[in-house]
Amino acid sequence: MKSKFYKPLGLLFLGLAALGVLLPVLPSTPFVLLAAWFFARSSEKWHRRLLDSELFGPMLRHWETERCLTRRTKITALTAMLGAGTITVLFGVDDMRLKIAAAVFMTIGAVTILSLKTCRCED
Repeated sequence: MKSKFYKPLGLLFLGLAALGVLLPVLPSTPFVLLAAWFFARSSEKWHRRLLDSELFGPMLRHWETERCLTRRTKITALTAMLGAGTITVLFGVDDMRLKIAAAVFMTIGAVTILSLKTCRCED
């Protein structure tokens, strides 16, 4: 029964992670972690695909074994999100409401990433 709900949620969060790669104000790391969690409970095939991914696999293995992100993963995620997001907010958006919304999303993403434990061992 869970797989009927968990697999679509895994796909949803994987889609949001993909959007996070394209949209500078949306963090992809938390969405990848959520997608992996849902796939681990619903689809071994999709879970394995994420774990075998060159891009996400190392991060997910650290998360699943130690519940942590490496310092490099955190720096990469924060730099990409905040760097591209700031440029977009400053130069790509005129509406102040959109600028505020983008800043709120970036803040939530940064706080989420920073609140996760940092791994002691680095890749």
